[in-house]
Amino acid sequence: MPYFDAASSAPLHPVARQALLTALDEGWADPSRLYREGRRARLLLDAAREAAAEAVGCRPDELVFTPSGTRAVHDGIAGALAGRRRAGRHLIVSAVEHSSVLHAGAAHEADGGTVTEVPVDRTGRVAPGAYAAALREAPGGVALACLQSANHEVGTVQPVAEAAEECAAADVPLLVDAAQSLGWGPTEGNWSLLTASAHKWGGPAGVGLLAVRKGVRFRTVQPADERESGRSPGFENLPAIVAAAASLRAVRAEAAAEAERLRGLVERIRARVPELVPDVEVVGDPERRLPHLVTFSCLYVDGEALLHELDRAEFSVSSGSSCTSSTLTPSHVLRAMGVLSEGNVRVSLPPGTAEADVDRFLAALPGVVAGVRERLGAPKPAEAAADPDPEPEPEPELVVDSLGKRCPIPVIELAKVIGEVPVGGVVTVLADDEAARLDIPAWCEMRGQTYEGERPADRGVAYRVRRRA
Repeated sequence: MPYFDAASSAPLHPVARQALLTALDEGWADPSRLYREGRRARLLLDAAREAAAEAVGCRPDELVFTPSGTRAVHDGIAGALAGRRRAGRHLIVSAVEHSSVLHAGAAHEADGGTVTEVPVDRTGRVAPGAYAAALREAPGGVALACLQSANHEVGTVQPVAEAAEECAAADVPLLVDAAQSLGWGPTEGNWSLLTASAHKWGGPAGVGLLAVRKGVRFRTVQPADERESGRSPGFENLPAIVAAAASLRAVRAEAAAEAERLRGLVERIRARVPELVPDVEVVGDPERRLPHLVTFSCLYVDGEALLHELDRAEFSVSSGSSCTSSTLTPSHVLRAMGVLSEGNVRVSLPPGTAEADVDRFLAALPGVVAGVRERLGAPKPAEAAADPDPEPEPEPELVVDSLGKRCPIPVIELAKVIGEVPVGGVVTVLADDEAARLDIPAWCEMRGQTYEGERPADRGVAYRVRRRA
């Protein structure tokens, strides 16, 4: 069964498995002890730190291992904010950061700090100069800025080097979440702090990296510990750390060749999906992106149903659709980009993915999408684009009551009736699903209609669409 969700967690690399088993036998002792077994464990830990630091591009004494990538993010942000409290209490992040960064920002706000979210364009990329502008316009002294190296949902690579220069000019440290990109190469630019997670590159789960450059003011906010420079308390999971470092070195040795091969497979998916499936939007930057990841959204499709059907067809993929989450709100990444969220599919290919598996996925996808659309009563592509019968004269305005209905039903009902108003007529959709705020404007852009905005309505929101085509 092809596994196409490496962005969530990559399969364990063979080198990681071998190193893990070896370290279980050799690295079980306390590395802080001076007897033979402890010295052997210390040698393994020091070698792992040196290997990881080389891959990150920092000194070994600047890097500590944490129990997870999320823990690295939380500790990194909290430590930098605490260390620079005198400089100010303002935090700058991009609107498409990983949820761990946004959760840390929310905790900072709850503690009395302030946060600015830097917007992104429709490809999910921060604009040049955006961080410089955010630094200038901050309501108070800025303690820290955060920017991911590449987006975890759409693969867009961020201008980290440029943002780092902008932050350095303002004497503000930049924390980079490199979880998605570190396996493909080092993070460029004059960053101050960096975090990553081993299970994203084929290492074992439960190992994160936190690098803090010398000279960056940092104060650990949790109780101090003698291990990991006092920044990550608790007994080190040495076998997992050894496996994480060994696999990072291995994947980096393979990265150039594998990136070129996977980029070709992803290009095929990006090109073929819109040809094979009507009413699809491929999202993310088409050029400046990770080599193994592609995301697209399908109109008139329930994201959860689509994932279930692809699973039945033996394909494991992920989604940012609101229909796949317990909160029924669309992905904050897709929302910040302003793109379609319904029927969203993220395909992230692990190293070694076979070309035949991608071809089989492309062959299965049209039938899967068509089946889900048919069950939901979605209009056929020809019906959605057809001109209405001019007789009898239609009413110039219609109201569609979609209150209590979840994605993608409000958009399906809009598509079914848009032809019942003349060109220039208006359809008002009443909906209380948060995803409609994103998906109705996205539908208008895809179908050549005019979105005229929203207004409050009883128990929901009224979205106005004027027929232009």
